[in-house]
Amino acid sequence: VQLVESGGGLVQPGGSLRLSCAAPGFILSYYAIGWFRQAPGKEREGISCIDHRDEITSYTDSVKGRITISRDNAKNTVYLQMNSLKPEDTAVYYCAARLYYCSRYGADDYDYWGQGTQVTVSS
Repeated sequence: VQLVESGGGLVQPGGSLRLSCAAPGFILSYYAIGWFRQAPGKEREGISCIDHRDEITSYTDSVKGRITISRDNAKNTVYLQMNSLKPEDTAVYYCAARLYYCSRYGADDYDYWGQGTQVTVSS
């Protein structure tokens, strides 16, 4: 199972990015997809997850009100829209998958991971 993230880059504080998580070769609609991030020198942090019924689980309050997770099953892709970006949002962002439901236990409960996409928020 392969997950491919894209959409990262350099953005100024206050800007927006939309990250994509594509899943060539398997049916993403059966899976819960979580977004995680890891900044240099910090532990991996869960952001949000969308399950196979489109129910959403939030893993952190640090991005509350600034992110939207969504999926487009026709495109076999899950998105993470991030607005009002801050320098502290700088990290490598990963998507991960597990069957059906989001995990209550975080990253270790996900079975498949993408390679990550770098997001840098800086002026």
